[in-house]
Amino acid sequence: MTRLPDQVDAPMTPRQLATLRTLSAEAYQPKQFEQDLTAREAERRIAALKAEIELANSF
Repeated sequence: MTRLPDQVDAPMTPRQLATLRTLSAEAYQPKQFEQDLTAREAERRIAALKAEIELANSF
């Protein structure tokens, strides 16, 4: 997702917050969930958690 320069450090969206909360619980990584992340950091963590869950489910 491409963001405008003034949106780079914007806080994460409510959807990102909900997704990150769910994925961090599913991956047993509660420390990955923080409520004060930027949208960019939330996107990074969501992608990493999705990859981790996908890898775990492949076994």
